[in-house]
Amino acid sequence: MKGNPAGSGVHLRCGSESLTSSTGAVTLLRTVAVSRLAKELSKRLAPWRVGRAVHDPGKTVLDLAVAVALGGDCLADVGLVRAQPELFGPVASDPTISRLIDRLAAQPDAAVAAIRAARAAARARVWGHRSPVSATGQVIVDLDATLVGAHSDKEQAAPTFKRGFGFHPMLAFVDHAEHSTGEPLAGMLRPGNANANDAADQIAVLDAALAQLPEQVRSRVLVRGDAGSGVKAFLAHVHDLGLEFSVGMNLRGPALDALEALPEQAWRAALDPDGQPREGAQVAELTRLMPASFTGWPPGIRIIVRRERPHPGAQLRITDINGWRLTCFATNTKSWRLADLEVRHRLRAHAEDRIRAQKDTGLTNLPLHAFAKNQIWLEIAALAYELITWTQVLGFHNQPARSWEPKKLRLRLFAVAGRLITSGRRRTLRISKRWPWAQVILTGYQNLTAYP
Repeated sequence: MKGNPAGSGVHLRCGSESLTSSTGAVTLLRTVAVSRLAKELSKRLAPWRVGRAVHDPGKTVLDLAVAVALGGDCLADVGLVRAQPELFGPVASDPTISRLIDRLAAQPDAAVAAIRAARAAARARVWGHRSPVSATGQVIVDLDATLVGAHSDKEQAAPTFKRGFGFHPMLAFVDHAEHSTGEPLAGMLRPGNANANDAADQIAVLDAALAQLPEQVRSRVLVRGDAGSGVKAFLAHVHDLGLEFSVGMNLRGPALDALEALPEQAWRAALDPDGQPREGAQVAELTRLMPASFTGWPPGIRIIVRRERPHPGAQLRITDINGWRLTCFATNTKSWRLADLEVRHRLRAHAEDRIRAQKDTGLTNLPLHAFAKNQIWLEIAALAYELITWTQVLGFHNQPARSWEPKKLRLRLFAVAGRLITSGRRRTLRISKRWPWAQVILTGYQNLTAYP
């Protein structure tokens, strides 16, 4: 018996059927309604609306964010939502969008502040309905810098420390911990040659991130970062704010002197995130052994070192000592066990997951030439990622989709086709029952409609 090759006998035509190609995006639109994001953007961006304009700047920015959430990576990709007005409403033309970006970029600081104010207000409503963080525990804010390449001579693009060319933005995310997701709080676009350990930049990003959080959780923030955050001025700022920190430290100078004086019996077994002993890994505290030259750091700082045998096949480093791979971090948390502090710091790897997801949501590259315009794009990309995460928090909190990354959400949920059916005064969006994740979409939408 011969089988027909896939796609054989199929004829392709273009018509005016009432089909939509992004049916799953109704969950994003429902999240917009629950968070009142559209109203907030419209209110905050009202100063950039020109006389007799048809399209509201807030709606246009939101349309761009939705397009990026659905996989777009440039302004022209808003055509995806423009082609489906029955689902997304009227969408501005490409020239209108370009003119709006020009007006926003003429006042980048004010425009960024307006968009961030709308984001903070929407976040407060989302968290008011269902908080993604612990009600009493620490709220972890991760800071990290990443490289974004540029393939043309864009304004302020510069060589990077990895011998590339582009930008080096500093980003802040809030970690949702056990849900394995997070959401962006703030970002600073910087030239490619900017330093990862620039204290002034990190202070500015942290302050912007704290302003994004609901006021009632700010006092519970733990600031977490890699060795780029382990600088005196930044940690002094965190201490002055009354917050805790856990940041990487370079193992050199005073720390190496303390390590040489550390007795072997001071080492304790390290743990895995599930609380089980981690084979071949140990932790110890160096604080009491730090030499007198270790000065200028915030009071209460603790220096903790971890050693582990490199896994088979790993390339040895010049900093490895006696076959041990050593890493060091600093914290001002007082009461936790060493092993628990080390696990908490090692989970900083979540920031790498957030950066990967953000790059999958509009930050693979910066599509515009002017630096100020790319600052606006960075805010739109963050808004798109937030919109996805808020949809997970509100709609998929009781499903595996709560922890899916944006790429998987687009494939399984957002990109499904559907048919819009109008009967009387009621419109129904119907998707195929054969779609493997149809019930996931339906359950998520039903959860979202339960919110006022």
